[in-house]
Amino acid sequence: MTLRPPENPIQAPGTPLSHWQASPTLQAVPAIHLDQLVPEGSRLVVVAPHPDDEVLGCGGLLASLQGREHDLIVVSVSDGEASHPYSRHWTSERLRQQRPRESAEALRRLGLVMENLTWLRLGLADSAIANHERGLTERLVHLLRPGDRVLTTWRLDGHCDHEAVGRACARACERVGAQLIEVPIWAWHWARPDDPRLPWQRAQKLFLDSAVLALKRQAITAHTSQLQADGERPPVLDREALARLLQPFELVFT
Repeated sequence: MTLRPPENPIQAPGTPLSHWQASPTLQAVPAIHLDQLVPEGSRLVVVAPHPDDEVLGCGGLLASLQGREHDLIVVSVSDGEASHPYSRHWTSERLRQQRPRESAEALRRLGLVMENLTWLRLGLADSAIANHERGLTERLVHLLRPGDRVLTTWRLDGHCDHEAVGRACARACERVGAQLIEVPIWAWHWARPDDPRLPWQRAQKLFLDSAVLALKRQAITAHTSQLQADGERPPVLDREALARLLQPFELVFT
């Protein structure tokens, strides 16, 4: 039986960073090196449900690929227009323009040369990607090549779009013969440090040096719409969420 995240896991109180740092389970996760995760000469295709998931989930990995942009494809599945429902300031129309601009700036802050990589925007409806999952799978099948490394959000991450994109990538990888790499984003919020719902047997850590971590931090600051309070509403990404996502490693499920 597959263990699921709780209902509405993102709205529930989050697990403090200190609990993760004290976790023997997390400490025991083995390291993986960049050349093992994305060998020289192989393509990395990063499939992000929303503009910012690529930086939150694997910004350090992307920063480490400076000079290899020709082997990098970034796919933004939606434009992230539903991040602020009912907001008068961040309307869906404004977000549809703003969030891709933030994403482009974040990728530049990682040190990537935008002209040398492929960035695809699919424009699927934010918070409703599951309604287009079959079509997304087919688009990915036509994009991918055998041997590609495909990095996306974990299929049980606790956000409907993260899970739908993860499932579509998994199906496409299986059909094409590409290698799937999943990253948790919201699971850092709702999971416990020894949580049996996480696939610890597939977990590995890509360690980030201080310079790469600094680039990731700067890239995240480009996502101003997600970092600012909206009236009385707190930011989408609060201080605790950022702390969990800016640990000196990136957790991947291979």
